[in-house]
Amino acid sequence: MGWFWATPTNAITVQGGSLPSKDMMSGDISLCPVMGHNNTSKDDSSACPVMHKDAENINPLNNMPFSISSDKHSTQRLELPKDRTISSIPRGSDPSQNWEYPSPQQMYNAMVRKGKIDQNTGEEIPEDAVESMVYVHNFLNEGSWEEILKWEKPYTEQNQTMPKLLKFTGRPDSLSPKARWHHFLSNIFPSKYSSELPFDRHDWVVLRGEPTSNDVENPGYKKVRYVLDYYGGPDDENGMPTFNIDVRPALDNFENAKDRFNHFTKPILRKYFDKDE
Repeated sequence: MGWFWATPTNAITVQGGSLPSKDMMSGDISLCPVMGHNNTSKDDSSACPVMHKDAENINPLNNMPFSISSDKHSTQRLELPKDRTISSIPRGSDPSQNWEYPSPQQMYNAMVRKGKIDQNTGEEIPEDAVESMVYVHNFLNEGSWEEILKWEKPYTEQNQTMPKLLKFTGRPDSLSPKARWHHFLSNIFPSKYSSELPFDRHDWVVLRGEPTSNDVENPGYKKVRYVLDYYGGPDDENGMPTFNIDVRPALDNFENAKDRFNHFTKPILRKYFDKDE
């Protein structure tokens, strides 16, 4: 996980559970907020949040190089699709446009650049697996945004303004405090807490509608950081992989802490005190 691309200008099973087929993914399920919109443009800000920061020109929205080629690599054997898909996630820098996902060819080139594919042998990630990886990546990002929209719903209804994704970064080597704490508890309560660590972590900065905001760069909005931990789940009955995403506002301020408290206690209070049930 973690290939988000940008253009210049409670663990929850990814809702729906298991990974959909390619046919299911190719319809209205739009893709990742991370790559540039023009496959050949030199100012394309496509960039993956989890790649090493070894380039001079890094896009601050996703901590990736501004341009990743969509040309076939010189050592590449298979032809990979070069088409990009628009996600359902509005871009904070330009609300009239949504983030875009990388094409399989761009994903391949990015992984070569990161050292995930040996240019001589084609390993460690086979070329014929790249296209499926893009589908998984896009599916997880769409599920992540759906979970954020649930957290943002009270503010969206209150301010009549839809949230936008301003920027994001992958932090696969940085355990969140919650993931670290749950892993510790798994040693004491193994039946209640899983010892499995997340295979990836993202931090997403969302723009929430706020009429009284004094944010000069984003008038009418306030920045809210979300932490997303990604876990692998057991295969479903058809042998397909499943994934769990733990999405929550970061404990950066009192409001986020209050939202997390309300979010996790509300179902309990509703179960025991709601007279309508």
